[in-house]
Order: sequence, then structure tokens, then C-alpha cells
Amino acid sequence: MKIHETRKGDTARMAHRKPGPMQKAVTHFLDSLRQRNASPNTTLAYGKDLAEFVHYIGPIDRPDQLDHVRIRGFLSHLYDRGLGKTSVARHLAAVRSLYKWLSHEGKVRHNPAALVSAPKLPKKLPRVPTIEEVNNVLDGDLADNAAFPERDTMILELLYGCGVRNSELIGINVDDIHWSNETILVRGKGKKERMVPLGDAAAEAISRYLPKRKELLAGRKCSSPALIINLRGQRLTTRSVGRIVKQIAVSKGLSPDVHPHTFRHAFGTHLLEEGADLRAIQEMLGHERLSTTQRYTQLSMRHVVEVYDKTHPRAK
Repeated sequence: MKIHETRKGDTARMAHRKPGPMQKAVTHFLDSLRQRNASPNTTLAYGKDLAEFVHYIGPIDRPDQLDHVRIRGFLSHLYDRGLGKTSVARHLAAVRSLYKWLSHEGKVRHNPAALVSAPKLPKKLPRVPTIEEVNNVLDGDLADNAAFPERDTMILELLYGCGVRNSELIGINVDDIHWSNETILVRGKGKKERMVPLGDAAAEAISRYLPKRKELLAGRKCSSPALIINLRGQRLTTRSVGRIVKQIAVSKGLSPDVHPHTFRHAFGTHLLEEGADLRAIQEMLGHERLSTTQRYTQLSMRHVVEVYDKTHPRAK
């Protein structure tokens, strides 16, 4: 009983303990990310990784007391806990970003994390479904257990037809659809806005869905600016979109590792295979750097090699 009381007392004292300099630095850093409109997922992930970092290094008087040896020790600690290279690299990226911000704010003179090498990760290209495989998912009736067939069909058509990210998809409002010039206003990373083309198939899916959406909201006696809503009339979440996409795609024969971003990859890869200009694809995908879009040339080339291996007489 005494042991239990002691532990409770320790917990209470820890809960009321004032945050140290590193904890304060992390809090201000995360606040700056929010002010710069960083992705909520990015901010949340950085917060978790940096909380582990602060716990590992323990109390220090100033952030500039830390050196690269201590940061390497943190990475070793993560490996000892069984974390893989990808997770360790993500933690290091969080620490690097923190110290880059501290340097910019004049809190430290240099970034000790910059002296720590990141784990070498295998360059894995995502598996992109073929045009035929995507058409097989989009064409025909959905699975019998689809909760909202018109909405779910539209979700797939927008992901593949417009190449939007999952977070961008759920952020679309009804007023963002510009029927007159066949475009949709999309809010990307950092709240950057762009117009993406609205193809015929996606437009038809939206037109079939909107009356059902209106009917649902009327029955719920509520309203929402969101284009994509759940059965309660609220804006759909990215997690729900992921679950819907996986359920439908797997039932239509795609790999179980499919997710909403799979259709974005398919959008870019298939455009390139059909002869689209790389810079036009960059604009539609909302990539800040062309080098990001150029990854699709690798995906497309892989497809070409696969076709060659399967069809050329001297390749067999």
C-alpha cells in the first residue's frame, strides 16, 4: 500500500513539475509549425518524436548544451527499443528540424543534429496499379456492404481523377466545385490553393452524389459546407476515407496495402505513361519541386521494363 501511495505521489509531483528549457523549446517549435500551417499530422508526429527525445536527454540548462554524440546515443536507444530504420530516421528529422528552428531563432549557434548521419533507407517505389486495375475498381457496382455507394464512388473518382491527397479531398467544400470551367479548388500543404481539372467521370459521380447528400442533411436537419460527409452529416475524416478506399479496392482485387495515396500515384504515373508533360503533372499534383514529380518517371520506367520483360522475344 505504501509503495502504491509513493508512486502516486511521484506521478503527482512529475505532473506539476515545471517544463525545462528543452520542453519549452519543443512547445514553441510546435507552435511555430502550426502558425506556418504545417500539416496537423506532421505536427503531431514531431510532437511525439520530440517528447521521446526530451525524455531521453533528461534535464539540461540550455538547448546548446547538447552535442551530436548525445543525439547519436538517442538513435542507438531507439534501435535498442526495436525501432526500424524508417522510424529512427523520422525521429532524427524531427530533432534536426527543431534545432534548425532554434538556430533561426538565435537560440543556438549550430545544429548538432546536422552532424549525425541518417540511417540509409532502401529506395522503395510504391506499387502502382495498372490502368486496367484502376478501371476495374471504378467500374461496376460497389461491394454490397458499402454504407454510402454514391459517396464512396465519388471519393474514388476524385482521388484518381484529380490526383488529390487524402487531406485535400476531405477539405473540399461544395462551393469549391467550379462547374462552369470544370475545375475544383483544392487546398494543399501549407494552405496553398490550386485549381485541378474536373474530369467527366468525377463530375458525373459528384452529380449523382449531391442529391443523396442533400437528402441526408435534410433528414438530419443540419447543414455542412463539406462536400464529403458521413452518415451523421459531418465532414468525413482521412481515417474514414482510408478505410473506405481499402475496403472497396481490396474487394475489387487490389493489394491489401492499397491506400488513398495509391490512387494519387496512379494518377501521376498514368498521365506520364499517356504522354502528359511533367510540369503539367507537377501543377496538378501541387508539388513544390519538380524533383518530387520526377519520381513518377521512375514509376513509369518500371512499368515499361515490366512490359518489355513480358513481351520482348529476347527478354524471355
